[in-house]
Amino acid sequence: MTDGRGKLLLHVYPTFAVGGAQARFAAIANRFGARWRHAIVAMDGNLGCRERLDPSLDITYPAVGIVKGDVIGNIRRFRHALVTLDPATLVTSNWGSIEWALANRLPITRHIHTEDGFGPEERTRQIPRRVWTRRIALRGRDVIVPSQTLRAMATGVWRLDASRVHYVPNGVALHRFDEAVPAVLPGEGPVVGAIAALRAEKNLARLLRAFALVRAEMPARLVLVGDGGERASLQALAQELGIAGSVIFTGYILEPASLYRALDVFALSSDTEQMPLTVLEAMAARLPVVATDVGDIRNMVADENAPFITPLDAQALAGSILTLLRDDARRTSIGMANRARAEHTFDQETMFQAWARFFDG
Repeated sequence: MTDGRGKLLLHVYPTFAVGGAQARFAAIANRFGARWRHAIVAMDGNLGCRERLDPSLDITYPAVGIVKGDVIGNIRRFRHALVTLDPATLVTSNWGSIEWALANRLPITRHIHTEDGFGPEERTRQIPRRVWTRRIALRGRDVIVPSQTLRAMATGVWRLDASRVHYVPNGVALHRFDEAVPAVLPGEGPVVGAIAALRAEKNLARLLRAFALVRAEMPARLVLVGDGGERASLQALAQELGIAGSVIFTGYILEPASLYRALDVFALSSDTEQMPLTVLEAMAARLPVVATDVGDIRNMVADENAPFITPLDAQALAGSILTLLRDDARRTSIGMANRARAEHTFDQETMFQAWARFFDG
């Protein structure tokens, strides 16, 4: 378990593609360097976020046999992996890793579970089978959540011990947005932007429809930073709406700080979120945020920004975007208020130290 090189932490993710939870772990691992060793298992085999990890870190990616749908067989294989790898702590992430929590139900090692949100299938209601499984698998375990919405879910619906459910808000590296030079984007007019994986639950089609309403009223540009399976359909929708010439698809960008600095308004149109890092980054970049009213977003932004957190509706998003694009002074004042709130409440070092206490055990 220990050999002079730091405790081994075994992290299991449904996917290690770039996302909020994965980016947060990379930031934590980079911050503390050799304090721990890490082993990472991606249930889908996607290790895309490894590019964010410092190459000097002691990280392995053990091969573990995973057979989709074979719950009993997987539990047996995962218990064998836990014995073989002998980590000091197992760190599981979200529903997609729950079989590892079940494998460690008769404890082989210390276990921490993290929950960052739900897929579109659980946007409006929890699936009963998953509720019961979480109650069984996570009972008596430390569970870390980044939002008060999730904390209420874990203690109320899953009926986990409130003393073992820990709220640790995400943090943001403020200096990145002070140092970045604004990107130069093609076209003319103010810029609305979203930084998001192009996945169904982000509902960027809603944002495109909202932007079409904005474009009917004034010149503007929309930049979508990210990639994913929805890209082709979103590009087709932009053509259908007649706005393709004003929409910029950048693809995935490892460090998008310069893109934030080029925006006038940050927009988020998701069906489901909890505490999105992109909203914190927009706040750090002194931007006003127009977003659907999901998860903790309304409580994340400054009070001055709250009127621009909208129902899950394209027309509502468009109205908020237009109001801000037409009022330079209000955009600036809201952006400054968001930055002040990020500095006061969502400092990254505070988050780092909280996670370090859990990883140290």
